[in-house]
Amino acid sequence: MPDALEAFAQPTLVGRSSSHFTRVARIFAAEMHIDYSFQIVRDLMSSDPGDYGGNPALRIPVMRTSRGVWFGALNVCRELWRQSSLKPRVVWPEQLDEPLLANAQELILQAMATEVTLIMSTLADASGANAHHAKMRTGLVNMMSWLEENAKSVLAALPPHRDLSFLEVTLFCLVTHLEFRSVLPMAPYSELKHFCQHFATRASIGETPYRFDP
Repeated sequence: MPDALEAFAQPTLVGRSSSHFTRVARIFAAEMHIDYSFQIVRDLMSSDPGDYGGNPALRIPVMRTSRGVWFGALNVCRELWRQSSLKPRVVWPEQLDEPLLANAQELILQAMATEVTLIMSTLADASGANAHHAKMRTGLVNMMSWLEENAKSVLAALPPHRDLSFLEVTLFCLVTHLEFRSVLPMAPYSELKHFCQHFATRASIGETPYRFDP
């Protein structure tokens, strides 16, 4: 059992300001009005789980709280919501029970993971000249084309009486991160760009910009 001081301690978010998965958690923290301390992962090539807040998968984000350690953006976001006194109306992935919405969420998360793999593989092999790399990039382009084509329908199908959705936050973080890391030009994706321009008016977006940690 945590002692009284530990129970009231701020959660600690382990991640990087340049990470889209970390930004998902940071946006949720801002939306929930939850204060936290931020522990930066300095070396993404490290194979020590201790450098990733104890996550054996060697991935971020991770959040340490008085209740325990939470691995991954979705787990972190759920716990931030539970800790919030505001309890805004959030649409979670399990509520997306129609193919269009469920497939959109799946492709967003797959595209985020694929982008990470492309970035990390480029760091390991600057040439990027291999069949697997080419397949991943093709898959990423295919996923972004599907999201562009279906963006209007997806957003229109979300429950109207919501304050936030995990889908919208992850979509925003994906599209803006592709530009931030120059992985894929976003100019051809007008619907996704329009969505991001609208979503960026939220205060939580201005509080969580991408940047490279010193």
